[in-house]
Amino acid sequence: MSLDTLRRANTLDKLLSQVQAESAPQEKKSYVDERLWKPELDKSGNGYAVIRFLPAPEGEELPWVKLWKHAFQGPTGKWYIENSLTTLNGGKDPVSEYNSQLWNSGLESDKEIARKQKRKLEYYSNIYVVSDSKHPENEGKVFLFRYGKKIFDKLMAAMQPEFEDETPINPFDFWEGANFKLKIRKVDGYWNYDASSFETVSALKGNDDELNAIWGKQYSLQEFLAPTNFKSYDELKKRLDDVLSGTVTASAAAMIDDDVVETPQFKSEPAPSIPSVDEDEDDTMSYFQKLANDG
Repeated sequence: MSLDTLRRANTLDKLLSQVQAESAPQEKKSYVDERLWKPELDKSGNGYAVIRFLPAPEGEELPWVKLWKHAFQGPTGKWYIENSLTTLNGGKDPVSEYNSQLWNSGLESDKEIARKQKRKLEYYSNIYVVSDSKHPENEGKVFLFRYGKKIFDKLMAAMQPEFEDETPINPFDFWEGANFKLKIRKVDGYWNYDASSFETVSALKGNDDELNAIWGKQYSLQEFLAPTNFKSYDELKKRLDDVLSGTVTASAAAMIDDDVVETPQFKSEPAPSIPSVDEDEDDTMSYFQKLANDG
């Protein structure tokens, strides 16, 4: 660069303009995953929509993916919200190991801590939104849908009905599947899906060109299991230690003399937005019982 070029480029107006641009209020970035569809409740706490579960994306075998997570607040006030390594073929996870120690202590107080730190099960599938009165702009579009074991059980019940007069259906099939009427009620503060049901079997669309277009818009599900979505064991252990710093469990306290231990005071972090996914207590407790048996 010549001095003449530098003289023309290094003007006061240009520098001030750059400073103003950098100091201007920045638009807040949204961390909401726009691929995800979530039903919205009305003022009475009820929700209704009609969706269609879609087949496995091209190149993938299953129309759903299963993900285990931990989400809890430690005594420090800090939150631990991470994907569990147990998702990956039962890999070792520091929270699961810590919960195992608590459960095997035999103390009910330790078991209660383990319950609060239990794994949470999520499923993801591609869906086509047939009807969404709260947000009609979503109708006719493909989204990812996050759901829990209660809805997954309804999918399994459709494929493997209990009674002789019920015909098995593949709810993920374009041609011989069925629309799912998602009905939500608030029960004891939790979303309840018991009233949800499948409609009669029908093709999603009348011609294969439309179906092919929908199939082409689906999102990868195996992407959720990519190693980049999981922190290493050491990284998770460091985070867990940070969240639990200052913790004294009942089993540990039993080894301390009668000295009074002052409970440390920590500034609590505000509760982050944790997705509302139905949980199954029996499945969770069977998991902890397995930990106890393996110990």
